[in-house]
Amino acid sequence: MLKTLAAVAAVLLLATPAAAQADPNRLFADSKIVVRDRFSDEVVGKGPDVVFIPGLASSRATWKATAERLRGKYRLHLIQVAGFAGEPARGNATGEVVIPTAEAIDAYLVEQKLSPAVVVGHSLGGTMSLYLAQKHPDHLRKALVVDALPFYATVMLGPQATVATATPIATRIRDAKWDGDAVAYGKSLEPQMARMVAGTADRSMVVGWSVASDHGVIMRALYDDLTLDLRPGMATIKTPIVLLYPDYTPAGAPPGATDSMYPPMFAVAPSIKTQRIDKSLHFIMLDQPQAFAAALDAFLTQP
Repeated sequence: MLKTLAAVAAVLLLATPAAAQADPNRLFADSKIVVRDRFSDEVVGKGPDVVFIPGLASSRATWKATAERLRGKYRLHLIQVAGFAGEPARGNATGEVVIPTAEAIDAYLVEQKLSPAVVVGHSLGGTMSLYLAQKHPDHLRKALVVDALPFYATVMLGPQATVATATPIATRIRDAKWDGDAVAYGKSLEPQMARMVAGTADRSMVVGWSVASDHGVIMRALYDDLTLDLRPGMATIKTPIVLLYPDYTPAGAPPGATDSMYPPMFAVAPSIKTQRIDKSLHFIMLDQPQAFAAALDAFLTQP
């Protein structure tokens, strides 16, 4: 009996490190995980390479249904930003988040010979895609941007927003003290998420990603996003880009209301085409999966 207990204990001890090291954001058992200081990459499938970047506090599971559908035709690179959705913060534990992470992703594209790359970015991932299109145009072949703006502060402050007017607000958000109560934090996010994700189950999933994120990384990334104004460089973009934007009618917006916000901000770049996805909130791929799949397939098949 003692020998049996000892054998069981030995097995448990051997199993513990592997379990502890399991990646909570790994989507596929047969994938390859590449870990870098600012992000990780889950590589799955065979075919032409496509890189997916999720948004603020989001898991690579943002793209799970997409990856399941496309992995037979493409080699998918599912990025997970360090500090988001249970990913250890590593290089994002202090200081700036958005630009250093975008630069790290760019260096990775070059290192892995993925450039000029095909990139799909949602929200903050879309902002990073716009940044790369301006700063490293030779490294992007084309990009699909899903509900992102060249200056996020305009959502809060209107089209007259500037970095100077956004910085005090961004600073208060970044420096606000957090008591560490994850349950209360998750509940506080529910009204906001009701305006971002239509489905109840999807909304709970997205809230869970935020709760599992490093709070400091989220707040510093949000500060970066609110003070990063890419509008001055929009006219210089030559990379072919398709912007998908929602109509927000499930949250009560009048039909067509978002047409006055998104297309004008991208009109200065002739290489950018805009497409509205109706009956959708911020997470278009979750709210309207069929419409998103059709738009993505059209994007991927374009030269």
